[in-house]
Amino acid sequence: MTRHAIAVLGSSGQLARALVREASARGVTAAAGGRPDVEITDYRSVASYLYETQPRVVINAAAYTAVDKAESEPDEAFRINAEAPARLAVMCAAAGVPLIHVSTDYVFDGQQARAYLEDDAMHPLSAYGASKAAGEQAVRAGCPQHLILRTSWIYGRDGQNFLRTMLRLANERDIISVVNDQHGAPTSADDLASAILTIAENIENAGSDAAWGTYHATSAGETTWHGFASEIFRHAAAAGLRTPTLVAIPSSEFPTAALRPSNSRLDNGKLTRTFGIALPHWTSGVADTMAHLAPSRI
Repeated sequence: MTRHAIAVLGSSGQLARALVREASARGVTAAAGGRPDVEITDYRSVASYLYETQPRVVINAAAYTAVDKAESEPDEAFRINAEAPARLAVMCAAAGVPLIHVSTDYVFDGQQARAYLEDDAMHPLSAYGASKAAGEQAVRAGCPQHLILRTSWIYGRDGQNFLRTMLRLANERDIISVVNDQHGAPTSADDLASAILTIAENIENAGSDAAWGTYHATSAGETTWHGFASEIFRHAAAAGLRTPTLVAIPSSEFPTAALRPSNSRLDNGKLTRTFGIALPHWTSGVADTMAHLAPSRI
């Protein structure tokens, strides 16, 4: 039985895939578990996975992320985002294994003017946000050796995300409307994975003296969804891809089932002070991701 440095849950997701790539690049032994072999909501499935992989750090990148769909099936969102992390936290605590749990800006309501700090009160606007907030609380209660990392607007080379959706729509439409009154930091899955693995190494080396708690981990800088789309299409045009006309609209003209926070900015100062980590600017992440994706689309 091989002991792995990290065990990642949610293997089919964009962050999990980025974590496995980054681990391979660093020569770190990593196991990735997900459907159909490892079901995050199945206690026995997860327990068996942890027993087989014997990880030194567990990273929970599994989540229900269909924000609007969660409004019509909140029980499923809570089952995956709250109940499953609760059981995972207890298992990690019993095994003496640290748990890194990934959360979201959607635990906040976006009403304050400044960037959110880790100890600001959670007040989610949606069923998805409420399920993630409950998951955070369960991890804190169940596993003393935990790190909760809140991130925002994550995208990457894999899976379904805003960047890949924009590239798809560019081939289907001449005009695309995108909201310009929600502010946040698009965060590259690759950049976040690099930060997580650095944190995992840090807490493994620190042992019981590790700086447990909640941290914000987003790319530097800020923009709107419209600004994000503009940057994507700037790189697409440079790569010779088809680009549409981009129209900025207010959220009121693009109603969704779930309410989104208008301010999703997270203050990353604690992450930098504690671990010396500062994620690259969001435009750098877009450039790197487009460099991987664009050649295959020309």
